[in-house]
Parts: sequence; C-alpha cells; structure tokens
Amino acid sequence: MRKNKVLPGSVIRLATASALVAPAAALAGGFSLNEQSASAMGVANAGTAANPENATTVFFNPAGMSQLSGTNMSFGAAVLDIDAELKEGTGSAVRDDGRAVAGGNGGDIADPAVLPNFYMTHEINDWLDVGFGLHAPYGLAADYENDFKGRFFADKTELTAIAFSPSISVNDGNGFSMGAGVNVIYAEGRLTKFQDYSGTEARFGLPPGTLEDGYADIEGDDVALTFAFGMLWELSERTQFGISAQTGTELELDGEAEVRNYPQGSLSGGGLVFNQSTVTEKVTVPLDIPESITFGARHQLTDTVTLLAGATWAKWSRFEALNVVSREDNGSISSQTGPSLGDERLVTHVSENWKDTWQANVGAIWQATPEWAFKAGYAWDESPVNDDFRTARIPSGDREWVTLGAQYADARSGWTVDVAAGVLLFDDEEVDEQNYDVNDEPMPGAARYRGTYELDAWSAGVQVSKQF
Repeated sequence: MRKNKVLPGSVIRLATASALVAPAAALAGGFSLNEQSASAMGVANAGTAANPENATTVFFNPAGMSQLSGTNMSFGAAVLDIDAELKEGTGSAVRDDGRAVAGGNGGDIADPAVLPNFYMTHEINDWLDVGFGLHAPYGLAADYENDFKGRFFADKTELTAIAFSPSISVNDGNGFSMGAGVNVIYAEGRLTKFQDYSGTEARFGLPPGTLEDGYADIEGDDVALTFAFGMLWELSERTQFGISAQTGTELELDGEAEVRNYPQGSLSGGGLVFNQSTVTEKVTVPLDIPESITFGARHQLTDTVTLLAGATWAKWSRFEALNVVSREDNGSISSQTGPSLGDERLVTHVSENWKDTWQANVGAIWQATPEWAFKAGYAWDESPVNDDFRTARIPSGDREWVTLGAQYADARSGWTVDVAAGVLLFDDEEVDEQNYDVNDEPMPGAARYRGTYELDAWSAGVQVSKQF
C-alpha cells in the first residue's frame, strides 16, 4: 500500500480557566469555537476536511492523518478581542412590578481570550496512523458591570470546555482513507444574575423597596464523550474531497445554586414577615452539544495556487432552553418558586429555541516560494440564536469572517510556522427579553429588557508544526 502525501501548498488544563473562555459575542456558531488552528484560520477554515496540512487534522478530519508521514506535532494559540456592548441611546428595562430599572449599559461584556491547542500524530505503518489533540472546542463568556440595566436577566455567563481527542486512521493505499476519534470533554460553567423581588412585594402588598435585591450564582461541571468520524478521497494529484462528522451529547453540569437575600415569609404577631437570607440547592444545568457534519474540497489550480471550499451543518436545534434543574426533593429554592417540567422541578427556565445552522467558507493558498505561502479566506457563519428569543447572555447574530495568513516552512528542519489574522463583521442585534414559562408563554409580570448591541472583533493566531 502506498502512503498519500500532502501537496505543498477531561480535566486537562492547557491554561487557566479564564483564558480558555471565549467571548460570547464571537460565537455566531453557538458556543463552538472556530479558532482551532492558525494554519486553518489563514483560509477562514475553508476546506479543512480535505486539507490535512499538519497534525491539527486530528480536530478537523481524523482521516487526514493518513496523509502525514512520520511523527507530526503542532501547537499554537489564537487570540480573540471582542468589543460588544449596548449601542449608545438604547437599553431599557422594567421590574416585575413595572417600575423602570435604573443603571448603565453594562460596559464591554467580552474580555480578550486566549485559546491554546496541541496535536500530535504518528505513522504506525503504511496504512495505519494514530494521534491525539488537546484543545478547547466550546466556550462562552459575558460579564456585565454590576449596575447593568438588564442585570435581572444576565450578569456573568461562563462556559469552559477542554477536550482530549485520541484518534486513529487507516488508508487503502489508493487515495481513500477513513478516521475516527473520541472527544473526552471536561466542561464547567457559571451563570449569575441579580434577583428582582418587586413581584413578591406587589403580591403581598409590601411597599416597593421593602425587599433588598438578591443575587443568584450557579456553578457546575461534567465530563462527556462525543465521537468523530471522517473520510478523505484523493480523486487526483490535484483534487480531493473530505467529510467529517461529530456526534452530539448532553453535558450535565452538576453543581450548586446559591441565592443571596432570598425572601422567606413567616407568620409573626398575626402578620406575614419576610426574612432574607442566603440559601443553596444542589442543581444540574443540562447543556446540549450538537451533531455536526463538515464537507471540504481542495483543488490545486496551478503549481502555486490551491483553492479551498467547505461547509458545516450543525444541529443547534437541540438547545431548546437553558434550564437549571433541582437535584433535591424539597429544595429551598425550587420547592417554593420553581416551575415543573415533567417530573423535574426547575430552579429557573430560559427559553432559547435555537435553530440548525450552516457555515460556508472559501479560501486560497499561494505558494510564492518553496518556503513561503500566503493565504486568504472568507466565511459566512450563521447564528443559531432565535431572533424572537435572543437574550442578554448571548446577544449575537450572523457574522462574516475575513482572514489573511502566512506560512514559512523549512523543509530541511521539518519546522513550519503559520500566522493568521482576521476581522469579524456583525450587524447590530436587537434583544427583547422577557420571562417565559416552559411552554414558551410569557410569564405574569412586567419584567422585560430591551436593547441594541453593536459588535466588532478581530482574531489572530500562531501555529508551530514539526515533522519528525
């Protein structure tokens, strides 16, 4: 059997948790992260299922390992810098009793983020390759200032996910290869927001302001598995096609909900008296990870120009709601105020009703000299967020991604360095959020938050690869 060659052209922490969280505004593709490789970023991830340049193919298409000779190592990092905040002159909110909420615009909700990665592959023989990756496939972060007008709907939102991905590939020696892998994902999340008790005051005839606002803080973590599968066809020395797929799963983020200044009523002296204290409850936050399928094509147009194209479909309609489910029979929070969903008692419910998405990308590589190559790419990334249920936690919409990259390869030493940078283009997005029940019907009360978000962003990455 012959070996195909590439045409020229968990709790495992890679960094601190805060560095692995990606800004929410960058994530048109839900909370999946596109920035896994600077070599792929240079062409906006175009054709990654059919273009195994280095060991990062473990992530994009494990079948691509069959086109890498010897032992290959690739490591790098991407930086995302996002500006996301309420547009000047917009933003308003009312409490449950209809009173306006005083406050500011929340500031820039997304801090810069660093996303590291490490991949390695090894050729066992002419038909068998193995490899693994350490990377951050999912992430999410948004953090408002404490006086944010919409603080009763969102404050902090964090999701950190780290994956260990052992993979294997085989090839028939005639241009066809298959690969498979397992993604062992460790994830931890946090949700916080301020609590409005004006509805309780109105219900029991208390003067407005009698009860001090509360604060809810929910944290949890979990380990889950997904599976990857890929195929790669070399139609000719100049053209090949690839397809890769990922299974979905559900993370069960087990942890604790803490609510400060939680009001509890008791009879005293013939009247109802409210005391406020801190209460806790064991909870689970189910979080759906979607199935996805990626198609890719690579065609060497001339001896120096290679064209790339691809598309990805993801089943984000799995994510119907952000629920916090009680793990206690008589929880101090859910037993008093939480809605029910079948046999489950909820601490809180947020309707999401996300939709399935497509991402499409095109790119080109110009091999200017034997050592230097230059890249360019464009991607259109559809957001899964339902316009009717867009929230302050993820106020994103569709985005466009324009990238440039450069690659220097030293054939004698086997070292290759990729650098890439891109800009992300967004339209302004409207948020009109209110409280819904589990049937997506508006809850009683006037609580509501409205605002227009403006977003702009850039990304950059570096990748160092070595063939032994």
